Amino acid sequence: MLTTLGGYKHYTDITFATKCIVFVKVCRDLHPVLFIMHFCPSGTPPMQRSTLPTLFPALTRRSVRIWRQYGVFWLGAIAVGLAAVLYARLIDWGYDTFRTLREHAAWLPLLLTPSIAAASVWMTRRFFRGAEGSGIPQVIATLHASPSAFGARLLTLRILFGKVLISFLGILGGFTIGREGPTVQVGAALMFNLRRFYPRSNAQIERQLVLAGAAAGLSAAFNTPLAGIVFAIEELTRSFSARASGVLITAIILAGVVALGLNGNYTYFGTIDAGQHFPKMLAVAVLVTALVTGVAGGLFSWLLLNTGRWLPARLLGLYRERPITFAAVCGFVIAVVGIVSGGTTFGSGYAEARGLLDGHEQLSVFYPFLKMVSMVASYLPGIPGGIFAPSLSIGAGFGNLLHIAFSHMSLPMLIALAMVGYLAAVTQSPITSFVIVMEMINGHALVISLMATALVSSRMARFFAPPLYETLAQRYLAPPAAAAAVEPARAAAPAATTGVTEPQDAAAAPADPLDTLREGDGREPDTVAADTDTDTVATHTPATPHDGGRPASGANGPAQPGSTDTQ
Repeated sequence: MLTTLGGYKHYTDITFATKCIVFVKVCRDLHPVLFIMHFCPSGTPPMQRSTLPTLFPALTRRSVRIWRQYGVFWLGAIAVGLAAVLYARLIDWGYDTFRTLREHAAWLPLLLTPSIAAASVWMTRRFFRGAEGSGIPQVIATLHASPSAFGARLLTLRILFGKVLISFLGILGGFTIGREGPTVQVGAALMFNLRRFYPRSNAQIERQLVLAGAAAGLSAAFNTPLAGIVFAIEELTRSFSARASGVLITAIILAGVVALGLNGNYTYFGTIDAGQHFPKMLAVAVLVTALVTGVAGGLFSWLLLNTGRWLPARLLGLYRERPITFAAVCGFVIAVVGIVSGGTTFGSGYAEARGLLDGHEQLSVFYPFLKMVSMVASYLPGIPGGIFAPSLSIGAGFGNLLHIAFSHMSLPMLIALAMVGYLAAVTQSPITSFVIVMEMINGHALVISLMATALVSSRMARFFAPPLYETLAQRYLAPPAAAAAVEPARAAAPAATTGVTEPQDAAAAPADPLDTLREGDGREPDTVAADTDTDTVATHTPATPHDGGRPASGANGPAQPGSTDTQ
């Protein structure tokens, strides 16, 4: 071949000829069309004529494969951030409308709140079963069971629409509900419905989509990206998967960028000044705050999980036979408590907590107790709504109350400790709780105190009730009859068991949690009994699904089945 290029005899000439050959081959590989036009002006060689028709289809197939692996997922994460911002603005507008109406007629909640409660429960039971509550138990149930079966029932676009609509009606009626829990289910539903764009979707891909959407939803709702990651690990899965880490972080980043672009860089509750020196009684304040909020949060969880034990028999019968009337009664209770409190118990409580932190709000010492009553009445009927923001508001109220005993300490510092304590007691997720509050108040200087408060408070709450979200998720994982049958076995099980069933034990379709009260003693069959070993540490790790191929996850997209992709 070298002799055809000119018959070079010397070593340097041979080297030059070799470089020419390499250059020609590189040009041909980089841009075959220009190569043909320059070196073959008389026409296309026979070999190139057979290559060109297959070039563009190959590029198209590769582009489609890259789009399905990364582009669809990225657009989904962006959609989650956009949905979180728009949903937050809708809820804020709804509560502002309620406050405006109440300023014109202080008695209006006595009519408006019961009416909206009855309409919301009717719509939830009639059209949107699966949208009730905060939405986090639905996500946990989907992750710990069959994502296809449970997601098709609990994470549909219809459920997403109902979640947004009815929670908006609830806040329009002054219910004590938040938007953060519903945002988790909204984000999970948006990402789960992207599975149809993956031609070989399996349980692993669906689980990663649900997990990433839920974490991104919480992160965008609070503007707390670290809390989104910790929430996914500690609360949703109770484990860490290295395969899903890239997917999780990418979704949180994209959703967070959208939220920051629309809302700006902000902290949820502003910034508190912890000062250069901590007070001498800080350790005592941390312990007392943790104990008080742990007891209060544990009692709240017990009230929600054991309604059959404390509700009067007449109200239990009303709940079973006439749930819409029961909802109207709960709405009337919310309205009365709100009027007695001067309107401070209506809504999520964000304005009251922010006012206390900024020093612009003066609340009664009875505020946290009245807020708890309103919060329980808001969740008993079973309408969509979250508990994160109301729990933070109740915690702020307890911090304001404890300031009477620790008057020498900074009020914002006590409020921050109490918010962490109460949220950790209700969710029994101490790491998520202190990370959320730390990012909300930009309180990195208080991180040790927040960690200690969250840990003690969550352990104290375990004496009253099991983990709230996991126990509520159990209602979706097992029908009432099955739960009643396995309750004696669960009570006799070793301490390593948890409140969430294994994936292989879950039913093919989720149970209906709106029909959970057992006839007779009025006890809820699918609630983990308080007299069992409630001091168990939840260490559940979802079983790896057997989908035929071994998933291989990328850093920015969900795992793809198999090592090759022949799309």
